[in-house]
Formats: sequence, structure tokens, C-alpha cells
Amino acid sequence: MSSVIRDRRRLTLLGAFCLFLSMVEFMIPKPLPFLRLGLANLPILAGLSILNPGEVMILVILKILGQGLINGTLFSYIFLFSALGSLAAGLVMMLLWRFGQRFFSYIGISILGALASNLTQLVFSMLTVFGKEAWLIAPPFLAVGTVTAILLGIFAQRFSLVSQWMKEERRKNEGHV
Repeated sequence: MSSVIRDRRRLTLLGAFCLFLSMVEFMIPKPLPFLRLGLANLPILAGLSILNPGEVMILVILKILGQGLINGTLFSYIFLFSALGSLAAGLVMMLLWRFGQRFFSYIGISILGALASNLTQLVFSMLTVFGKEAWLIAPPFLAVGTVTAILLGIFAQRFSLVSQWMKEERRKNEGHV
């Protein structure tokens, strides 16, 4: 199979997982509307070791659009919060993987990605909708984001170690088979 087809299949599979996990997360009751678990970030974390930077950002965009469709927020201001947070998280996670991988595990990358997302959304909400009162939601928002980022990072770390599929995909990338 050509590497272009393999790359597209890999990206399509991870994009489908983002959509699936977005749907699962949508069905989980939330105590507050802005609290989200970030489950759809798992395929992005997994993709860091098997996708090139451009593909990672395409996956982030697929996740953003998929979440907007699933949540019914695609043409609302809420979509902007999600998009900006996801872009910030995706960019931070990709840069940390590329340039700081020897210093950060999946757990650290997940935490810093969540912080980038949450802080971006807080600043955006402060500048556009809620003013300085937006910082009142910061403690629970950042706490939930950090806890779920740790759990997602642990899962991604474990998955990366035990998944035969991940091992095979990394082998193919190294050998360009």
C-alpha cells in the first residue's frame, strides 16, 4: 500500500475516533455546561507519534468541525470557544511532541494541552462575553481540565505502550514501509 493511502487511512481512522468520542462525551451529563472531559483529544494524543505536524493539525480541525456538528454549535459563538481552545491545545501538544518529547510524557503533554485550551477559552470569554467575571469560573474549569488531562494522558501513555497497532504504525513511519 502506498504511503499516501496509508497516511490518509490513518488520519481517517483517528478522525472517526474523534467524532465517536465527541458523541460519547456529548451524552455524558455535565454539572455545568462549560465543563467538558476532552475525550476527543485521545486520538490527537495517539496521533502525535504517528502523524506529521500537518496531519496533526488536520486532525484537530476535523475534531473541531465534528464536535460542532455533534453538539449543534457549528454556527454559534460557542463554536468559537471550542475551536480556539482546540487549536491552542493541538498546537501546544504538537510542539511539545516535536521539540520536548524527551522532557514530557503523554501525561505532561496532555496537561499542558488542556491548560492551553482552558486558558485560551477563559481569555476569549473575558474579552468577548463575560468580561473579567470570566475568571470566576477559572478554578473549577482548570481543575476539571487538569484532572481529565491527567487521566487522558495516562490512558494515551498506556495505549502507546501496549497497542500493537501503534507499534506497527510507528515502525512503518520509521522505515517508510
